[in-house]
Amino acid sequence: MPDLLIELFSEEIPARMQPKARADLKKLVTDGLVEAGLTYAGAGAFSTPRRLALSVEGLDAASKPVREERKGPRADAPEKALEGFLRSTGLTKDQLELRDEKKGQVYFAVIERPGRPAAEIVAEVLEKTIRDFPWPKSMRWGSGTLRWVRPLHSILCILSDEAGAEVVPLEVDGIVSGDTTRGHRFMAPDAFSVTNFEDYAAKLRRAKVMLDTGEREAAIEQEAANLAFARGLEIVEDTGLLAEVAGLVEWPVPLMGAIEARFLTLPPEVLQTSMKEHQKFFSARNPKTGRIEGFVTVANIEATDDGETILAGNQRVLAARLSDGLFFWENDLREAKAGMTDWAEGLKSVTFHNKLGSQADRVARIAALAREIAPMVGADPDQAARAAELAKLDLRSSMVGEFPELQGVMGRYYALEAGEPEAVADAARDHYSPLGPSDDVPTAPVSVAVALADKIDTLTGFWAIDEKPTGSKDPFALRRAALGVIRLVLQNNLKLELQRITSASLVIKASADSFKDTVAYQEALGQRSSTYAKRVEKAVRRILTGDFDPNITQTNDWEKTIASQQEDPSTRVDEMLFYMVVQRHLEINGSAIDLLSFLHDRLKVYLRDQGIRHDIIDAVLAQPGNDDLVLVVNRAKALNDMLATEDGQNLTQGLKRAGNILGQAEEKDGVEYSFGADPKFAETDAERALFAALDSAEPAIKAATASEDFPAAMSAIAGLRAPIDAFFEAVQVNTDNQIVRRNRLNLLSRIREAGRQIADFTKVEG
Repeated sequence: MPDLLIELFSEEIPARMQPKARADLKKLVTDGLVEAGLTYAGAGAFSTPRRLALSVEGLDAASKPVREERKGPRADAPEKALEGFLRSTGLTKDQLELRDEKKGQVYFAVIERPGRPAAEIVAEVLEKTIRDFPWPKSMRWGSGTLRWVRPLHSILCILSDEAGAEVVPLEVDGIVSGDTTRGHRFMAPDAFSVTNFEDYAAKLRRAKVMLDTGEREAAIEQEAANLAFARGLEIVEDTGLLAEVAGLVEWPVPLMGAIEARFLTLPPEVLQTSMKEHQKFFSARNPKTGRIEGFVTVANIEATDDGETILAGNQRVLAARLSDGLFFWENDLREAKAGMTDWAEGLKSVTFHNKLGSQADRVARIAALAREIAPMVGADPDQAARAAELAKLDLRSSMVGEFPELQGVMGRYYALEAGEPEAVADAARDHYSPLGPSDDVPTAPVSVAVALADKIDTLTGFWAIDEKPTGSKDPFALRRAALGVIRLVLQNNLKLELQRITSASLVIKASADSFKDTVAYQEALGQRSSTYAKRVEKAVRRILTGDFDPNITQTNDWEKTIASQQEDPSTRVDEMLFYMVVQRHLEINGSAIDLLSFLHDRLKVYLRDQGIRHDIIDAVLAQPGNDDLVLVVNRAKALNDMLATEDGQNLTQGLKRAGNILGQAEEKDGVEYSFGADPKFAETDAERALFAALDSAEPAIKAATASEDFPAAMSAIAGLRAPIDAFFEAVQVNTDNQIVRRNRLNLLSRIREAGRQIADFTKVEG
């Protein structure tokens, strides 16, 4: 069985495209071979900046002959039906067979395909792969029609076995396949021939090319660590940069340089980001001070001067880059020490969304919401509000303008320079987190309050303007914001009523919309006084507690109604302003009513990834208090553990059976059986045993659920399994004796209610 080796040699392939290109080459070729009737033992794909390679082992020498029969239309079918059948088979009418069947004669096609040699199939599959290769971006060159990521120079394609190697004949736009390739562009540019994959990999290494990406990554990582260790430093881990650099070089040669002393005052994040983004340098950190003091660059050549010239050139470019960074840093520090008022003013001209106002408007909403959330998470309300006011200011800084990925990080530095408490500065840094499923979750109370406020304001804002995610689109990253809320709540074990918080956020938005055109609002925003904050806080309290008449705003002359009720002019103005908030809140609250359902959907995804079934999640979400995500998750985990046992599965069946019988009887009789089960009407020992078991289990379940000890609640309800099973085996519920029947149905209602204290077991599948 021959082995196949393919190499597509071109100009430099962008590093970001190489991993997918390797996978695409392997899939397209191997799928094509299998579809053509060839099997293989194994395959591996490789890439360097100038080549894509594929090795296929144990390939069939030829495909097997195939005989296929296809049933066609009846002999008396319309002519067009027969024509379509002939087109699909590639045969003519006289090549078809007529066979007798029950409903008359039917055409049959017998298609025989002879086996084909592997070389013929490989050539066909590889040409199609090259012409249809799914590059994200591709180009044409010269006068040909072929598109490739960069100009394609040569195609190596050979089949090899014990007898030797055979070139697979192939031509694509004038490029003829062969058995030759080239090594390193500068250190070994001459062409050489190969006979199989082992020969290919060995000769490439001698020609200064490491074929395997993983090997290049390991070589870079090890040598960089050694260079840093020799200077008492350590390399800052960056797997993304490592993968990218490994895709830029065929023969990696790490070189280490030092950062000039004048740049060491820059924050380490600035140094690291600047070197990574502009020059693909690895940062070397002093473990004692945490400062970035050196860098490692990876050359693609072994220089005669051990890389001194390369390093010198890189140091000059780095110095120019870091000089810009130092200039930005010093300018930003002056603004931070001056109170960042210019940045705050600048946010007014930055539109967040045309229906949600400017970044300054958003900051005001987040600050008000953070003040509401702070007591719920153990944070100081003033600090939370202050952190929210500062959190977005670094968006106007020169440094974040140059490196947007440093937003938040720089905010912390600037807040500290402005003399803010460390908790406030940390919250300015952390409020974006978590950005993704692997991002760290803030735990400091002030950071948690602002991070929650930021994400909930985003969700409620876009819900209020009906800009919700669709199945395939989520332009405002609302799913990510929802997952961030879930992770913040669960990983900090926060007992929050999310429905109340989202309502507060909507009130704050309504307040902002209502106050925006008033002089009081403009003054409050301009002077950073407490007027606006106090009015918003008062509106939130009154609306959440229901301290208003919602019918007032439904009348045509509601302003006159308020005027007639309030004689004091100042109170009258305040009430008018408040009912403007009420009116706008009622308008947007309806459009945001399903936000909690959206959070529940994201929670289901989050818990399914942890192995909790969707039906279990649905069963606990049907319970009261489902906006307390910690409560929901604790219920779900306890129920999941119980259902993993045989007793739990059987108990669930008993609870569902009780619910089904009861539901059918209630629908038939038009009454609800929920009260009055009396043991004196019990006729069997099984009934009396079930009464006794429920008398024991019900208070235990109630006490356990009240204290949110759900494992104990599951244990208590599990004790009902045996008496419920015995009851259904021994007792006919729908007996002719109506008194006994009602008593037994009321007994079933006790079973149903015992289960409902924990979950809606009717939603549990199986």
